[in-house]
Amino acid sequence: MRATEVPAITGAFLFEPTPYADERGFFCRTFDADVVRSVGLDPHAFIQDSVSRSAGGVLRGLHLRSGAGEAKLVRCSSGRIFDVVVDLRTESPTYRNVATFELSGDTQVTLYIPAGCAHGFQALTDTADTSYRIDRPHDPAEDVTIAFDDPELAIAWPLPVTSMSQRDREAPSLAEVLKHRES
Repeated sequence: MRATEVPAITGAFLFEPTPYADERGFFCRTFDADVVRSVGLDPHAFIQDSVSRSAGGVLRGLHLRSGAGEAKLVRCSSGRIFDVVVDLRTESPTYRNVATFELSGDTQVTLYIPAGCAHGFQALTDTADTSYRIDRPHDPAEDVTIAFDDPELAIAWPLPVTSMSQRDREAPSLAEVLKHRES
């Protein structure tokens, strides 16, 4: 497994496994504490694992945590997703940058998203399973959602949206979220 920095988002990394494939399928390590540690992250900081299953075209996000934020490792374990990270850390040299990735069950690449970044994704296949490993217990009172179609972000989602939560449909603009955070 190797770790690669994401130039558009300071502190973000892609962890790319080395799969072993044969006639049975493949095997690969999807988490390696030594590799995580090698880029300055504490592998023991991740305390909760979750998984979501989405149908094709489903869009989830853009989500962010208030307060101390939430760092996470995200991996598409089956299917394919279009993944988006928005840097909302005011002190970051990549503040307001948007980075997009295609994560796939075929590659098992894991994306590390630093605390203070918004995250969202869209399922590109009929079914896509997305695994999350986060560094803080989830507290719904800290949930922040930003409009997926905010013109300032201009994210080019690859498919028409087939479904999303009511919370995501009614999300405020980036400007509104930032104004609220500053007050």
